[in-house]
Amino acid sequence: MPLRDRYTRFINGPAVKPLTPKEKGRLAMRNVIDPFNAITILGESAIFVGSDSHSPYGPGMAGFGRRVGVSYSQEMTGEFFNTFLIPSIVHQDPRYHRMPHAGYPRRVVHAIAQVIWTQGDNGKGMLNYANLIGNLIDDEISNAYVPGRETTAGATTERYAIGLATAPIDNFVTEFLPDIARHVHIQIVLVQRVINQVARTDR
Repeated sequence: MPLRDRYTRFINGPAVKPLTPKEKGRLAMRNVIDPFNAITILGESAIFVGSDSHSPYGPGMAGFGRRVGVSYSQEMTGEFFNTFLIPSIVHQDPRYHRMPHAGYPRRVVHAIAQVIWTQGDNGKGMLNYANLIGNLIDDEISNAYVPGRETTAGATTERYAIGLATAPIDNFVTEFLPDIARHVHIQIVLVQRVINQVARTDR
């Protein structure tokens, strides 16, 4: 998709038409293979390994490769459960729906509430099962292969709570950054991908 079309879709928000399970799967795959996603994973991995040669991933290119592999595995797991499988089963719309014409207080509340209460395929409100259940599944699967990760029930619960508490950050970016972009005339898709990746790191 041309960059201009990407930007237009980001500004305008998702279409009203509900996604079929096949389209949710395509959306999940597109999110994984998005070149902006690759840039952020590679950059974050390089910074992480370069700043701590004694990390569980190890130093040098070998540690960098392991970090990239783990990050992509977490990304694919998250997209599979949170964008495709759970939304398909419960008929949830995995996209965030902006409220560009509402007042700022209403939009802030909307961005926070979307973590728990989102939109179904029928356009009506429903629990955000992708967040509430998907994040827990993602974390439990990550416990099996992320190096140096504490896998106790307490540590898992803490990561789950932190993940839900920080989830509105991504929604705030999606909701308000297009407004800023209109004034400063910048292409903000790359910025969004960077912040999204940082928000998901080490969940």
